Amino acid sequence: MSTNRIRINNEIRAQELRVIDDEEGNLGVLSTAEALKLAEERGVDLIEISPDAVPPVAKIMDFGKFQYIQSRKAKEARAKVHTTETKSLQVKIGTGEHDLEMKAKKASEFLKDGHRVKINLFLPGRSKYLDPKFLHERLERMLRLISEDFKIADPAQKGPKGITVVIERDKNPKPAHQ
Repeated sequence: MSTNRIRINNEIRAQELRVIDDEEGNLGVLSTAEALKLAEERGVDLIEISPDAVPPVAKIMDFGKFQYIQSRKAKEARAKVHTTETKSLQVKIGTGEHDLEMKAKKASEFLKDGHRVKINLFLPGRSKYLDPKFLHERLERMLRLISEDFKIADPAQKGPKGITVVIERDKNPKPAHQ
């Protein structure tokens, strides 16, 4: 819609309109005067619902009912929108197996809810200078414990506090090999 304001009755500027109503459906292309007369006879309004169409589309119905239907549609659309958050989990190099399993379970829950998960392998002090292969193996150990299907959104990157990887739910997982 080119403008936010919906034109009704005498505000409609088009010469001809494709007119529809609730009972009979499509009434065809009518002049604006004819459509207004028809709406007045029925005791309802003429509402321009698609001003950019050629010819513009107008609907014969009560304007209050039209506004109510539009607000219901908008509310339903807002309810269906899901915002994706990036959840963070921190793992240290010496984290025990049970604690890793708990964090992996939490990551699986986040993925199931549709969130992205940022996993930080925290490296305090001298552990930053350990063999990179060893560090990546530690991160892989955590990723293997996650039960949900996922893909790596951002590959492992070394930062000032350690190594970070971002994963997200895989919408089309590959079938398991037999």
